[in-house]
Amino acid sequence: MGSMSLAQSMRRCFSRGRSAADPGFWEATAGDERAQATVEAAVLLPSFLIVLLLALQPICLLYTTSIMESAASQAARLLVTGEDVDDESVQAFVMRRLAAVPDVSIFHEGGPLSWQVELERTSGTAGAVGVSIEGTVKPLPVLGAFASAFGETNAMGDVRLRVEVSYDGRPSWLEGGYGDWISTWG
Repeated sequence: MGSMSLAQSMRRCFSRGRSAADPGFWEATAGDERAQATVEAAVLLPSFLIVLLLALQPICLLYTTSIMESAASQAARLLVTGEDVDDESVQAFVMRRLAAVPDVSIFHEGGPLSWQVELERTSGTAGAVGVSIEGTVKPLPVLGAFASAFGETNAMGDVRLRVEVSYDGRPSWLEGGYGDWISTWG
């Protein structure tokens, strides 16, 4: 029965008077196919896990980068619109937003104190502001050789993630000042 196809095996069982409802029918027809399925599963399962692993790291990097961009843009907006906002409170605001990144090395390496947050602003609320956030991610072991494809790496092989957001406090197309606006509408 080693070289017999499934169709030939089924014809042989039908010719012996067996029906498809009989449990022995399927055992007789699928004997060789079960061993084949075991070999296919032994090859397919590791291949599927490697593909899953290759897709996991970019997803983690994308999540971390999106949280960093969101925190930086919210902080920049706060610097532009807030009156008498000190840098310490803005950094605490950013750190609270960055707490959404899991403290796992494939998302962020070094814990919550390893984030580097830089705030830049000109004097007054009408000036330009900038916020930059930097952190590192440890690549998965399989992807360590390809870590440079994800971005800049440090001496330990960690990938450096950096996000910068800047806003102008007052758009260049906006003319006049507060007094001019009031006189126009008043």
